[in-house]
This record gives sequence, C-alpha cells and structure tokens, in this order.
Amino acid sequence: MEKMRLISPAFQDNGRIPARYTCDGDNMNPELRFENVPAGTKSLALVMEDPDAPNGLWVHWILWNIGPRVTTLVEQAEPREVVIGKNSWGHNQYGGPCPPSGSHRYIFRLYALDTTLDLAGTAGKGQLDVATQDHILAEAALTGLYGGG
Repeated sequence: MEKMRLISPAFQDNGRIPARYTCDGDNMNPELRFENVPAGTKSLALVMEDPDAPNGLWVHWILWNIGPRVTTLVEQAEPREVVIGKNSWGHNQYGGPCPPSGSHRYIFRLYALDTTLDLAGTAGKGQLDVATQDHILAEAALTGLYGGG
C-alpha cells in the first residue's frame, strides 16, 4: 500500500500558507485531504504546530477521533463528530499562523490510529501524545510557511 499522505489544495508542502488562513486574514483552517489511510485504522488524529515559536512548540489546532473514512477536512471546518482539544491559547478551535516575527514553519501532522481515544476536549497535545503511544499505524505531515523574513 502507498504511504499515507496529507495534502492541501491551498498550499504545497513547504510552500507559503495564504494569509486568509492566518491571523492576518480570516483565521480559518485550510482544506486538508487525507490519502492512503491504512487498513485497520480505527480513527485519525491531526495536530498543527509551530516548532519555531519563541517559547517552544506552539500548538495551533488539535483534533482526534476523526473517522477512518474521512478523506477531507473542508476549509473553515467545524467538525462535530470529532474531539477538538485545547490549543496553546487554551481554546478548542483552530488558531491560524500568527508569528510575532520572522518566518515560521507550521506543521500539520496526521496520525492513523488502531484505536479511538478516550480523551476529553480539555486535553492538549501532551495528553494526546501519551494516548497515541503504541497506537500509531502511520503518519503523514504537511508543512506550510508564514511570516516575514
């Protein structure tokens, strides 16, 4: 089977994220597409993070218990059938790129899991990392760039 892929029609891997998906625009998530999700996947999890944030890793968006047959998260998604966890601002929603200075990388990470997760929406990335340990069947990443410099 082909490797699982995460793509967006809004930007290429390692390409610039359009301003409409950032705090300088409409602050809505771009469309994301999932390809080649492996057989045996019970759920998907998605994390968007900024490893270049001044105070360390900054989580912009975190979702889990996405159905294994879901192939697209539409632009400005408000998926009700998934759990949206707490981002680094403490909100259960998408927070677009908003670098204080310079250009930052924003990495969307998709995980295919062999289980569904029993995590409340109060959980953040740390709890997600613990819950997914030993349950990841495949992962894919998509990196977008945003900011000056």
